[in-house]
Amino acid sequence: MEKKIDEYRGEEYLFSNTVLNLEEVTNGKFMLSFKKQFGMKAGQVIALTCDRNIEPRIYSLCSGEYDSQMQIIFDLKPEGNLTPKLVNLKPGDRIFVSKPYGHFLQPEIAPKWWIATGTGIAPFRSMLRSGYPVEKLIHGARQGEHFYFEDEFKKELSDLYVRCNSGNDGSGDFSGRVSQYLEGSNTLSTDIKYYLCGRSSMVVEVRDLLIAKGVPYENIISEIFF
Repeated sequence: MEKKIDEYRGEEYLFSNTVLNLEEVTNGKFMLSFKKQFGMKAGQVIALTCDRNIEPRIYSLCSGEYDSQMQIIFDLKPEGNLTPKLVNLKPGDRIFVSKPYGHFLQPEIAPKWWIATGTGIAPFRSMLRSGYPVEKLIHGARQGEHFYFEDEFKKELSDLYVRCNSGNDGSGDFSGRVSQYLEGSNTLSTDIKYYLCGRSSMVVEVRDLLIAKGVPYENIISEIFF
């Protein structure tokens, strides 16, 4: 998941790292694996670039806390400065990465739902691989190929994993947007945590819907990417 960086802090906070693997998971979407230099918590982000002269971008980690490597998923943006260079990386190439940071973290035990669209699924894969329990995971996408990591989620969560397809290719468990699924749900509890991750339009729409259904504002935790 890629997000805008709020402030470039200078190159001193970026550490040299080494690419382990680059995989195209679907058309124009890539997963980059690199050395694990620091400890991390599921839900945290890192700033990353492949050239100190190119401003880094912020990405959510999609690897687990106990994995031997770190991973991110990113979109190729042909007009961008960074991602056209990232897609040409090879094992052994150098990149520059910050220490993990961020506050999109899990409570100790509290029951929760995870709600994501597109590559906003990244921190929830990290949480799943780190062993965090979840009551339900709702994942929205326009095409079946964009349900990233669905095999992992199906294996671990079974019926707790719901794919909402807003396109027309017939894939998914529900035909429509995430907000439409939630609007028609009769099982929304007002005393659990709802974690939202995706584009601002989805996060705002779902947050307002949950509040309208009686969920307290403080029970809604969100992470927006651009």
